[in-house]
Amino acid sequence: MRSSQDPRWAAYGAAIWAFAFAVVSAYWASGGEFGRETIAAEIAQIPLANDPVVVWATAGLKALAGMLALALVRPWGRSLPQRVLVTVARAAGLLLTLYGGANLVDHGRMVAGLRDTPKVLGEQAARWHLLLWDPVWLLGGVLFLAATQHHRARMARIKVVGEAAISDPPA
Repeated sequence: MRSSQDPRWAAYGAAIWAFAFAVVSAYWASGGEFGRETIAAEIAQIPLANDPVVVWATAGLKALAGMLALALVRPWGRSLPQRVLVTVARAAGLLLTLYGGANLVDHGRMVAGLRDTPKVLGEQAARWHLLLWDPVWLLGGVLFLAATQHHRARMARIKVVGEAAISDPPA
């Protein structure tokens, strides 16, 4: 049993987050309708939201994000260029955090009546974004950022231990 102090929780959380989002996108890409009203009132007016190729591509990108998160904690991830891995994971975390945070503020302003809600979005979907989608995107960003930080700290410890073993050969 792993301790709650195990720093890998963030990477596994980010992977679960990304794979869950990939499943939702794959469901919608294959024609599923349940939950689409939480995205926009007039989703038919959003061309990319109805293009199966685009929705399948987003499902694939989300699955890749899940693999990226796993690469931070699984042994096979060490075979990847670490600088690239960390840079991409950190960029994903920053983008997700900014996207979720900015939308949380914007949709909060809409729901509070401080800003007009676009007709294509609609008031009901604005509330769904504020209470569900925006916090979920923000959570994904925070998980990716935490996973990246834990990975960097672990790699630094491994490097220090490895250097100590090289400089202090057994007698």
